[in-house]
Amino acid sequence: MALVAAVFREERGRLLAALVRRFGDLDLAEEVTSEAVEAALVSWPVDGVPPRPGAWLMTTARRRAIDRLRRDQAYAARLAILQVEADRAGPVPAPEGGDLPDERLLLFFTCAHPALAAEDRGALTLRFLAGLTTTEVARAFVVPAETMAKRITRAKKKISQARIPFRVPSTDELPQRLPGVLQAVYSIFTEGYAASAGPRLQRIDLAEEAIRLARILRRLLPAEREVAGLLALMVLVHARRDARTGPDGELVLLDDQDRSRWDRAMIEEGIGLVRVALTGGPPGRYGVQAAIAALHNEAADVATTDWPQIVALYDVLLALTGSPIVAVNRAVAVAMRDGPQAGLALLDELAGEALLRGYRPYTVARADLLHRAGRHAEAAVAYRKALHLAGTAPERDLLRRRLNTIEQPGTFGG
Repeated sequence: MALVAAVFREERGRLLAALVRRFGDLDLAEEVTSEAVEAALVSWPVDGVPPRPGAWLMTTARRRAIDRLRRDQAYAARLAILQVEADRAGPVPAPEGGDLPDERLLLFFTCAHPALAAEDRGALTLRFLAGLTTTEVARAFVVPAETMAKRITRAKKKISQARIPFRVPSTDELPQRLPGVLQAVYSIFTEGYAASAGPRLQRIDLAEEAIRLARILRRLLPAEREVAGLLALMVLVHARRDARTGPDGELVLLDDQDRSRWDRAMIEEGIGLVRVALTGGPPGRYGVQAAIAALHNEAADVATTDWPQIVALYDVLLALTGSPIVAVNRAVAVAMRDGPQAGLALLDELAGEALLRGYRPYTVARADLLHRAGRHAEAAVAYRKALHLAGTAPERDLLRRRLNTIEQPGTFGG
């Protein structure tokens, strides 16, 4: 059964994408894909996994779709209209790099279409490319299953009503559309790396699924350096996963992590991808972030980390994005280079940024730097605010411990 599950995991997205391209209807493609998988679950344990499991699933799903269209003439007529429109639009040139190995790329771009709400893009990517159930997607985004079901239905309806095309953008369109795809995948990884709520700090399953999706994108778009940059960033960060929590699931910060537990193979892979991402043109945001992660991973400890180079890379990243969140990270790096007061001065300059209101990492960074600067009363206030904003139990536990060291007599110098 493990082999069968692995086949389903690998083939489902490819099968769904091929059926969407063939029939132009996401609901129909999803239904007959599920029926083909159900048929395989009955047949394969008895007859064995066929030599070409993907072809078996495709044949079964296509027959189910044709049978359904024959039974529902109105459905068939609607699909015929869609096909005529697609034929009039003509073929779309493939991106640079030649023929695509499979058709999953069209699903990446459909799920991350700019016409869809930002909150829906990651959900669709998980549902249709990662193959998670609606309940699993709801759990990933920490919302009720009913809410997620409505969100996915709304997004599919938007795809249908807005006639969002199931196609890969042309080479000219790719620079405008690719960032949305990368952001959808990175959002999944971010939730896996630092869960927004719940008893655990990390959702390893989500982080690894995002990396798997990025590997698919890398195979489909080998010439896109930002795809390499995103994969590099996620691999380099995920390499630290085992050291980020202690035996009881408690949060272990970078300063205290046992670096011997970092995954050296992943780090080497990530460093190689960073070279690809930063070679051959201006740097992109993911490539620069990956370079920062690589500097952390190459250092023996926090003290020997190349903080001047990290600050310089944050300067580049801030120029690329203009993001207040990047500015927060840069302020922390400046504090590591020049001392806590220098970092606090930069954080104070960001106090009016609307995007940072309620942004927990900003409050935590300010609390930590206030503590390091010996401004304990102010640090305690900031820690209490951060504690209110923390979403996971390990984060709350760490913040309580830090608050206790300030509030208990005799610990101010600790």
